[in-house]
Amino acid sequence: MSDPIELPIDDTLDLHLFFPKDVKTLVPDYLELCRERDILDVRIVHGKGTGALRRTVHAILDRLAFVHHYQLAGIDGGSWGATLVKLSPFQNREDAP
Repeated sequence: MSDPIELPIDDTLDLHLFFPKDVKTLVPDYLELCRERDILDVRIVHGKGTGALRRTVHAILDRLAFVHHYQLAGIDGGSWGATLVKLSPFQNREDAP
């Protein structure tokens, strides 16, 4: 078994690098880490395909209270193969984990 790969936390999460079964825990965890680093605008690349992964991502985003807004990316950001997410900031540093 290989060592886990450390994922850089920045403003883009490319789901092509992961198994679909991992998305349900990966997306909330990644977005929470983005908030901790005050990264509040995040692009999630899910690909175009059949739309199943996009629907899964959107369902996850719908359940997260700290997601202020999301929308499909524009043509220059991946079109319907990516979702742009606006996160709510922590109200104060005591809210941060």
